[in-house]
Amino acid sequence: MELIYTAKQNQFRAEVRDWMNANVPAKPLQNYDTQVGFEQHIAWEKTLAAGNWGMVTWPKEYGGRDCSLVEWLIFEEEYYRAGGPFRVNQNGVFLLGPTLMEYGTPAQKARFLTKMAAGEEMWAQAWSEPGAGSDMAAIRCKAEPDGDDFIISGQKIWSTRAVYADYAFGLFRTDAASERHHGLSFILVPLDSPGVTVRPIAQLDGEAGFAEIFFDDVRVSRDHLIGAEGEGWKIAMATAGFERGLMLRSPARFQNTSKRLVELYRRHRHDLLDASLEDAVVRCYMDTESYALSTYQTASRLDAGGSIGPESSCNKIFWSLLDIRMHQTAMNILGARAEVEPRSEAEHSELGRWLDGFLFSQSGPIYAGSNEIQRNIIAERMLGMPRR
Repeated sequence: MELIYTAKQNQFRAEVRDWMNANVPAKPLQNYDTQVGFEQHIAWEKTLAAGNWGMVTWPKEYGGRDCSLVEWLIFEEEYYRAGGPFRVNQNGVFLLGPTLMEYGTPAQKARFLTKMAAGEEMWAQAWSEPGAGSDMAAIRCKAEPDGDDFIISGQKIWSTRAVYADYAFGLFRTDAASERHHGLSFILVPLDSPGVTVRPIAQLDGEAGFAEIFFDDVRVSRDHLIGAEGEGWKIAMATAGFERGLMLRSPARFQNTSKRLVELYRRHRHDLLDASLEDAVVRCYMDTESYALSTYQTASRLDAGGSIGPESSCNKIFWSLLDIRMHQTAMNILGARAEVEPRSEAEHSELGRWLDGFLFSQSGPIYAGSNEIQRNIIAERMLGMPRR
């Protein structure tokens, strides 16, 4: 497969590169799971919005640029090439945003998308519950219809970005007599509503990247219901497709890590006793390039009117395991010093970046739907294998 860009796409790349070179912070921002780091990332989101780069594929009236998916991939390549910070509002712009584009009313799009692109409202996921992790059909958190409102009661857990977020989007059971994937609705909840309690949960690195959310008779307007009541499962599956497929993890993220891995190997190659590490680095590089080409092919198909289905599960398994292998290879190259380097001294050093990346990569096979569930989807929906 050979990538040939049009003159318009090359011009777009040059525009993105020039802007990123002029605006990406010279020093890395602090961890966005800390209060200081979160505020720094919010400021960066506002800088992106000021340049009209908040989410380039969205329509102009919602703060976008009407770009194609191929142009979005080009944007991502230039973003990571310039060292752009991780997107603190990725739950909003990459997951909820596309969902609203497909299922939201004109009023909901105007209300939420513009502020999302402008970095004015931050979003958290509210999927999992103590008894419903990867099996979202087991959700019990209730949203009882009450006139023009819903009254929500129950608990969510492992809610990403909930500690500092303004809103959460999630599935709630609006039909008390329903079971499994029936009777669920997709609702947006302001986290400053009376009756909401957000309790931080520490990640592997000690920072509060997740939270429990408790709902004690929380009243939410029906204006915050996305789609029809009871259609939440279908809408959530569309959101999960965005998460597992193109939007959440662009190839540029992994190509950037692969490039750093190659550079790391070159610096340390003469000190290494394990000859197999060279093969591991080469394999990681080849896999990131393969993933990029595959994603360009998918984006071209979607731009031509196609759709992405259960094959998004293949994407999710591939990039989550690739991320682990790249960071494990880096840790093997660095040896024991990578694991004992004091965080206070390595906050923004190369050692610190590899260690943080290694710790985060361990969550890849779990979030966006565990890889075990993705393999079941592939077996049943792509290969036609029977349920056991």
